[in-house]
Amino acid sequence: MSQSATATATEASSNGKQQVYPEVDLKHANILATGLDKKQLRVVNGLGNLMGTKEVTDVHIDELTGKPISQKERKHISEQPWTLDNWHQHLNWLNVILVVLIPLAGWAVVFSGLIPLHRNVLYFSVFYFGLGGISVTAGYHRLWSHRSYNAAWPLRALYAFFGAASVEGSVKWWGHSHRIHHRYTDTPRDPYDARQGLFYSHMGWMIVKPNPKYKARADISDLLEDWVVRFQHTHYIIIMLLSAFVVPTLACGYFFNDYWGGFLYAGVIRVFLIQQATFCINSMAHYIGTQPFDDRRTPRDNWITALCTFGEGYHNFHHEFPTDYRNAIKWYQYDPTKILIYTTSLLGLAWDLKKFSQNAIEQGILQQKEKKLNRERSKLNWGPSLNNLPVWDKAEFERNLSQNPNLVVIGGIIHDVTGFVEEHPGGAPLLNDALGKDATTAFTGGVYRHSNAAHNVLANMRVAVASEKVNAAYLFAGRRGERYDKKVN
Repeated sequence: MSQSATATATEASSNGKQQVYPEVDLKHANILATGLDKKQLRVVNGLGNLMGTKEVTDVHIDELTGKPISQKERKHISEQPWTLDNWHQHLNWLNVILVVLIPLAGWAVVFSGLIPLHRNVLYFSVFYFGLGGISVTAGYHRLWSHRSYNAAWPLRALYAFFGAASVEGSVKWWGHSHRIHHRYTDTPRDPYDARQGLFYSHMGWMIVKPNPKYKARADISDLLEDWVVRFQHTHYIIIMLLSAFVVPTLACGYFFNDYWGGFLYAGVIRVFLIQQATFCINSMAHYIGTQPFDDRRTPRDNWITALCTFGEGYHNFHHEFPTDYRNAIKWYQYDPTKILIYTTSLLGLAWDLKKFSQNAIEQGILQQKEKKLNRERSKLNWGPSLNNLPVWDKAEFERNLSQNPNLVVIGGIIHDVTGFVEEHPGGAPLLNDALGKDATTAFTGGVYRHSNAAHNVLANMRVAVASEKVNAAYLFAGRRGERYDKKVN
């Protein structure tokens, strides 16, 4: 035990108070979570201000006083209304060019008919779409962002090169953003906060400048220790241009004599489609689908998104079990990324595939089912709670019986059956014979073993608990599924 912990325990003991455990130092814990306790390798790629990082740390000067303005004092552009004068300042122009303008130009050429789509180019484009997409899901996402398995350097190099072909940033940038997303899901610090709307979570977060007030960090020291990640980030622009545009252009030109078709369809249009598919994980997978594991946050399982993202659509599972190398756990669920990872492990290229225990998974499913059932249960009238009923002894029961002869004891609970005698499915004579008596044995099988529905109807007639039969009353109610933390004394 540390000295501070000992002091805490001693002080509590000397004051005569219950001994307490020392609490986690939140400031230190957050430093650990962001990796600031370690010496970080500095890896830059030359994009500078276009990445939007300089704006977050720059010191601004007040034009009137000449003094620095702190980040808290100045109003960031994201907090200002859009106007004709400042609209261009709201935009992240690097991403606008890569995600909006280049695809728009590409589609304009497609619809103009200047460059026809030949069959071989189409087949290659589909193949290259899959190669780039699965390099993001198996590499960027499950390998680097979540460390759900380990991979040999040749496989990591392939994922880094062809992942860059999707033009979604470097592994370092992508992984950092994604870890922040998991750390701050559905909060202002979430880079693609689903609560800000479908368009924002889909692609709006990329094309508008974020508010530095909500900047966040996550520990990516493990990523920086990987020479493949460092090399790709340092040379990202060259690698991205080569893999996204030069390779498909040359491949289609060499094999099919269609350089322009390769550039347009296997390059520009393919990049647009893979970006939009990936964005669906941030948007559609937080809006459409089921939540079989937890519904406290927005992620959902959505098979439609899984189809276009190589299995990444089972997002509710993923957010609950992020280091599991699988997204889909059912045999019929579509997850080719899981299959690829498992196959590479058979070839010795991947190892240490992580899986959460089936017991933990089944627990999550059961807990969510219970939450849904409890919500449905709360909509129904289940009769008075035993804890809210008075406790009558035999004398008090007799006094009340003299005023109301329609009292029956069943399971240690006193019921007022006024108005139900003529409705009794077994006939009025049977119920009249039980008035003023304990009919537990008759009710539970001595005369007729009553149904679950009979128990539910009976519960709405409760008026008191017999003091001599308190424990029996709770046992009787428990058979119906009622739960109580305390019993009446």
